[in-house]
Amino acid sequence: MPLSPAFLSNIARRLALLGLACSAGLGHAAPDPFRLESQVPPPRPLAAATSVDAPCPPPRQDRALTLADVVDEALCHNPQTREAWANARAQAGLVGVAQAAYLPSLDASLGIARRHQDSGGRRDTLRQETASLNFAYLLYDFGARAANLESSRQLLAALLASADATRQRVFLDTLQAYYQAHASAAAVEAARESEQAARESFHAAEARYQAGTATPADKLQAQTAFSQATLARIKAEGSWRNALGTLAHAMGREAHAPLTLAPIDANFSAPQFERDLRALVDEAKAHRPDLQAAEARYRAAQSDLAAARAATRPSLSLGITPAYQTLDGTTSKTGSLGLTLNIPIFTGFADSYRIRAAEARLDTSAAQRDQVAQQVALDVWQSYQNLLTATQALSSTADLLASAQAAERVALGRYKAGVGNILDVLNAQSALANARLQRVQAAFDWHVARASLAQAIGQMDGRLLDGTSPDLTALPRNAP
Repeated sequence: MPLSPAFLSNIARRLALLGLACSAGLGHAAPDPFRLESQVPPPRPLAAATSVDAPCPPPRQDRALTLADVVDEALCHNPQTREAWANARAQAGLVGVAQAAYLPSLDASLGIARRHQDSGGRRDTLRQETASLNFAYLLYDFGARAANLESSRQLLAALLASADATRQRVFLDTLQAYYQAHASAAAVEAARESEQAARESFHAAEARYQAGTATPADKLQAQTAFSQATLARIKAEGSWRNALGTLAHAMGREAHAPLTLAPIDANFSAPQFERDLRALVDEAKAHRPDLQAAEARYRAAQSDLAAARAATRPSLSLGITPAYQTLDGTTSKTGSLGLTLNIPIFTGFADSYRIRAAEARLDTSAAQRDQVAQQVALDVWQSYQNLLTATQALSSTADLLASAQAAERVALGRYKAGVGNILDVLNAQSALANARLQRVQAAFDWHVARASLAQAIGQMDGRLLDGTSPDLTALPRNAP
């Protein structure tokens, strides 16, 4: 049965209104019929490792922050994680665009016009109404759509891996800032102890000077050492405040935001361990997200090359176009149904150069992938050696601190008894101050080195948050 002009006009108007409504809705909440948004998880806390729907906690202001609190806030609120998530969401939208090429397209057009014509001194006004639908469907294109879709999917995988790499980098940066803040606070405490010891030496020298058993030089040297200890304490307090600002920045807060950190125990013995470096490198190549991103970009470049080659081949499309026109009360109906074979014959060598460019981009992505793989091996090697060094340094600084404390007590006791000199006391106190600082820094450097090795092999997780009983059993050991 032929379609009436009124029916076609009504359908065209409804489709036009539907298109306008969809266009207006895009600015608020665009639909996601392919459910691609679910493939891009938003920034989430570490608890999401066991619960995918774990929400981001609000910034904590009611209590002292533990390492877990600090890391969760950084993962949720650091702008770097939000930027990486937004980039992945944008690419997910491009995947939808590539996937839409497999569906037909439907366009409606409406037209209303008044036509004026003069003929033999007579002026006529004619009313013209037109409506049409255009249905188009690409049937076959020798793989161009498939290659474009695969390229978009691989780029999405690359951005998701890059987002994971950003998440691990933010995790590591926050952990470093957290331990540095604690190290700076411990350095302030050590500086205060050194200042108190220098004050005690100054008072002892002053007492001996008043008693006539010490020279003015002893008193002046002790006073100089006391002033230097005070200056060192002031500088340590400044470094501590800067460390708190760095930590707040890593958490996504303003640098001046107040922070209260829960205390941690820096007096522990690091376990001795030995691991198989080759196994560590293999694990890193299997889990490092930046290497996974480079591999996905390489596969995307392969798909781009396939799409460039497919663009030189024919394509077959189906088209259906019903239309009607009313001119001064006279109605005419038209329609078409047909297949269109598009055969590219000559494009001024543009297709040839597109293929050459795609081949060069493929070579570039291959070189970048290999470069990342080599960097992964170097990162594992350096992180492993740094952790070995930090473990040995932690053990050595414990002995150094014990001996320096004993030497300072002996030197000060001898001076108070009148059988020692002030230079021995000042040297012992200086050595003790350095030993305290080295012990404090070595303790927190060990935590950072351990986390750096975990990041190097792509295994940044909640096990790193236990600073008192580190778990290194997950790292591969030397083969028997």
